[in-house]
Amino acid sequence: MSRDRVVTSERRREDQEPPETPSSADPPPGGPALRPVRMDEYVGQAELVERLSIALEAVRQRGESMEHVLLHGPPGLGKTTLAHVIATEMGTRLYTTSGPALSKAGDLIGTLTKMGEGDVLFIDEIHRMPATVEEYIYPAMEDFKVDFTVDSGMHAKVITVGLKPFTLIGATTRAGLLTQPLRSRFGISHHLDYYDLQDLLAILARAIDRLGMQALPPEALEIIAARSRGTPRVALRLLRRVRDFAQVRAEGAVTPEVAGEALQLEGVDGLGLDELDRKYLRTIADTYSGGPVGLEAIAATMGDDASTLEDVVEPYLLQIGYLARTRQGRCLTSRACKDLGVTPPTDLFGQE
Repeated sequence: MSRDRVVTSERRREDQEPPETPSSADPPPGGPALRPVRMDEYVGQAELVERLSIALEAVRQRGESMEHVLLHGPPGLGKTTLAHVIATEMGTRLYTTSGPALSKAGDLIGTLTKMGEGDVLFIDEIHRMPATVEEYIYPAMEDFKVDFTVDSGMHAKVITVGLKPFTLIGATTRAGLLTQPLRSRFGISHHLDYYDLQDLLAILARAIDRLGMQALPPEALEIIAARSRGTPRVALRLLRRVRDFAQVRAEGAVTPEVAGEALQLEGVDGLGLDELDRKYLRTIADTYSGGPVGLEAIAATMGDDASTLEDVVEPYLLQIGYLARTRQGRCLTSRACKDLGVTPPTDLFGQE
């Protein structure tokens, strides 16, 4: 495709925001940061926010470091943002890394030894951390110490390095790939769900204020929120596209019509589907009569990669009830067939 997927929940360069600098009068380079910095500013995930608020208040009263936290769920729902919020609430520093970046034990040990008491270590995509590195993190999480071997053979000796109490926050989009020993060492574990329309509207309203935009009509906000796939990252990205379109084509005025035209230009329809999603659905509907059909066959027909379709396209289609996974393969649901004007197979849904 010639156009980048604006509705993908994967992090892109435009989503990399500079850290908040409350003490500085000038805005940070690259524009204002849209991430909340305090727990009371965080919108959505009410159950998780309440659990974290109680835990933070308790450890502040006791003067201890917070328990280790595991956040899992689809990308773009605020796992990294929560890590920043926890570090800010604790008044400590945040060290950020990722599972693939910790290729050897020395990478992890170097980071742990320079951390101060109560600091937060955030490991994104923690399920991709090598097994050799994972073994070193067990005693670090439980006893705040690291044992590593010097030399080998009969001259080998084990050196124990003490660590200051810290908090590990792990984020993953595939919690099932975590080993049980690692998962059991997290004191707080929570799955992040997709956001509802009201939460997305609140996030967009806050972003509009931070971006210095004029207040948008409620209808325009609802158009953006409804096409955001329940993902704040996508909502903020669509808001930026609407802002750019309005600035160039409508003298900065964002009306429902302008918002609709901007998102139509991006190829995003009323359900949040883009051209790749629609091509996937049309392939099953037209070429394979609604299914069932195997994923490899769909990918070959589209000329795309099967893993890309499975990880990028299918999750949202499953969420909105347009796609069903059966033992025979992928097939469109009756709702999708109705909206696409396709007659479903008789033996699939038990209807003519």
